Amino acid sequence: MAIATAFGGGTLRDVLLERRPFYWVEHQDYLIAIFAMSLFAPTLLKMTSRLLSERVLLVADAIGLGLFSISGTSIAHDAQMPWFTSVMMGVATGVFGGVIRDVLCKVPLILRDSRPYATCAFVGCWLYVLLDYVNFDTVYSVLIATGFILLARLATFRLNVRLPH
Repeated sequence: MAIATAFGGGTLRDVLLERRPFYWVEHQDYLIAIFAMSLFAPTLLKMTSRLLSERVLLVADAIGLGLFSISGTSIAHDAQMPWFTSVMMGVATGVFGGVIRDVLCKVPLILRDSRPYATCAFVGCWLYVLLDYVNFDTVYSVLIATGFILLARLATFRLNVRLPH
């Protein structure tokens, strides 16, 4: 499950971009790290669940959504994809690992919760593309767009923002 979650969105992106080898195949250190961490995750989660609130997992998930969405947009943009395609590749990269995990385990959270999730990634990826278009420094573009996704996702909980069903 950890590997499907970690690499599902990026693999989907790489399939759609006809990019080979897949990122996780080319960079096996990440695959080994995810595998090793998954061995300790159940024990660690059990120990920390008493100490940490669900908010910590929410923040970690929002950080991951931002980083993976923007990295996917950047990879598609580097592959000379049009802006809209690059943004949608970023959304797929950020969202689909969790969808694949949830489909394998249960009904996906993105289909059960009406709070904006993919919408946050969509807007943040557009922000990244806009910053790149105006030749803003790449490092700052990534940080700003990722930070936007993180803050937007957390704001949906804080402000109880929900999309119509």
